[in-house]
Amino acid sequence: MWQSLQAVWSILAGQRLRYVAAILALVIASCFLYLVPLIPQIALDGVLSPTPQKASAFVQQSVTWLGGRRWLSQNLWWLALLVVLLSLLAGIFTYFRGQFSAQASESIVRRMRDRVYDHLQHLPSHYFDKIETGDLIQRCTSDVETLHLFLSTQIVEIGRAVIMLLVPIPLMLMIHPGMTIVSLVLLPFIVLFSLLYFLKVRAVFKETDEAEASMTATLQENLAGIRVVRAFARQSFEQEKFGKKNENHRNIHYQLYVLLAKFWATSDLLCFTQTGLVLGFGIYWITQGTLQVGAFFFFLTTVNMFIWPVRMMGRILTELGKATVALERLYEILMEPTEDGMSALEQKAAPAVAEHCPVLQGDIVFENVSFGYGNEPVLHDISFHIKAGQTLALVGPSGSGKSTLIQLILRLYNYETGSIRIDGHELTKISRKWIRSQTAVVMQEPFLFSKTLYDNIKLGTPKATKHEVYEAADSANIHQAITDFDEGYETKIGERGVTLSGGQRQRTALARALLQDPAILVMDDAMSAVDMETEANILEALQNRQKHHTTIVIAHRLSTLMHADQILVMDQGKIVQAGHHESLLQKEGTYRRLWNLQHAVEALEEKAA
Repeated sequence: MWQSLQAVWSILAGQRLRYVAAILALVIASCFLYLVPLIPQIALDGVLSPTPQKASAFVQQSVTWLGGRRWLSQNLWWLALLVVLLSLLAGIFTYFRGQFSAQASESIVRRMRDRVYDHLQHLPSHYFDKIETGDLIQRCTSDVETLHLFLSTQIVEIGRAVIMLLVPIPLMLMIHPGMTIVSLVLLPFIVLFSLLYFLKVRAVFKETDEAEASMTATLQENLAGIRVVRAFARQSFEQEKFGKKNENHRNIHYQLYVLLAKFWATSDLLCFTQTGLVLGFGIYWITQGTLQVGAFFFFLTTVNMFIWPVRMMGRILTELGKATVALERLYEILMEPTEDGMSALEQKAAPAVAEHCPVLQGDIVFENVSFGYGNEPVLHDISFHIKAGQTLALVGPSGSGKSTLIQLILRLYNYETGSIRIDGHELTKISRKWIRSQTAVVMQEPFLFSKTLYDNIKLGTPKATKHEVYEAADSANIHQAITDFDEGYETKIGERGVTLSGGQRQRTALARALLQDPAILVMDDAMSAVDMETEANILEALQNRQKHHTTIVIAHRLSTLMHADQILVMDQGKIVQAGHHESLLQKEGTYRRLWNLQHAVEALEEKAA
């Protein structure tokens, strides 16, 4: 529990003074609230009682201070007005309490959201390979909201419970020591029970969070692949899969609610027993003449004022359990090392380091580069040289390492042995952000945002003019298709560009890359969804821009690669052939075999047509 409190204390940095101000406002409000039941006691024991001399010294002094018994008996409205004024003052300071705590909690939660989101942007690619997107979404939404709820209400409630208990004790001792002991006798048991409950329920909270994350991940995956699910008529299977996750979530929550029911029932019993003891002993001492009716009323009211906040300590501890579990899950993200090898906490403490951002032309040299994912080797001793402005083509079967090679250039992964130099600069010495800003990548399955076509093309180059956007779209052979839409470039496309055809999505992504005018242009099977005529037009446009950037093309359609300055044929992570199109056709090997195979397939298609 101490570690949990330390974790909460650490995130309060920068807002602790506001919480102190909220607790001070709460102290003042509590003092006013406890003065309210003293007024009826003064009226009953010091003014209306036939034996006011039996009232406590505190009551007699209060009557004298308020104007004397005779004056108060003739002006009881003054005591009623005093109750209203005290309640009003308590309400004002309660408002300040809420304002200060709300300002503090909102600032902390906003900072936490920004911090987690920013850290996610800088985590290495392999982190996202091993964690579910739905789990991350749940942490960034539900867990942050759980933390928000605790910070906005429960932290101050801890102070409220303590203050509501401590403030009246001196007054209670002055009025009747015996009743004071009776009023507090069960409180240690209530607090101890709350602590034991907290330790037990905290583990269940972690299970519920993980079950919710699993359910969210299943839902996110299903919605992302809803068209595939429908295409294969797998709705029933997906419903059953989600139903199992939902049932597990329900069962764990049921266990939690059973624990909550036991806690509330037991704590209610203890609280009502405490009130019953005050009621029983109070009536007994009244009949014995050692306790005045007004004092009895004060104790009964006061006990009910502090017993329930103390009883709520169980709920507060419950929320603390939720908050610490949520905080741990958020810190699991923040403690993950970024691509630079530092966690969010280390980044905050580390001094700023100047990053190497050289002007790049695109001269790329691989020397004996090897790489693997974990214990699985992918690239073996790769060496080649492509000069700035040239076109390099990569050919090979799936899994031969072509895309991995591109990921090394983008520094999504760090190569283990060998050297990669761009314009003479070792790649590991160049800022990751800089090398990616100098490289544009067009994937086989490009990601488009749910914005207008104009915004999607302009995404990487926000300062581009309309003329530049249109020129890039024309080079990608998508301009005419866009102008044919009713709203032209202002056409809003669905999530992931779902309202466009596969070829339109690829050409839009290509236009976005060309607009960036990068030093290095990478096309990872980026024309697989376009027809032969469109492909020819795009290739012609790219040839006209050839000196603008170094181009790396990955393609299975060999006609795309015919005009490349250099072609590398890869197999099982190795370069098995290298050269240009004509020289490779003259050699026996993989390239000529693939070329002959594709021509045979095209001939069969023409014959069938």
